[in-house]
Amino acid sequence: MTSTWKPHEKHGGLSSKDKRELPETVFAFPKERKEPMTDAGHVRNAIARFDQVQGVTDADRDLAFQNILAAAKHYGVDVAETDWRQLGRLPHTPNPAH
Repeated sequence: MTSTWKPHEKHGGLSSKDKRELPETVFAFPKERKEPMTDAGHVRNAIARFDQVQGVTDADRDLAFQNILAAAKHYGVDVAETDWRQLGRLPHTPNPAH
């Protein structure tokens, strides 16, 4: 699966209004507009909260993980995981990479 993530000029803290105005291409889960990734901190947050995202399919998670990897590479964030299943799908799923 190919990433849909693209960098955006808006960085740092995002208000609700800011999030509504962001293009889908900056979200880990673009269709659901969940987990914006506009800087390294947001990428780390998307990784940490990956298993908390509800109402998405495995295909959505495949795309989200590819988007996270693309954003992580752009912002210089190291990702230990090689597959989204290592991040889990339900809250508090043990992560063997950490």
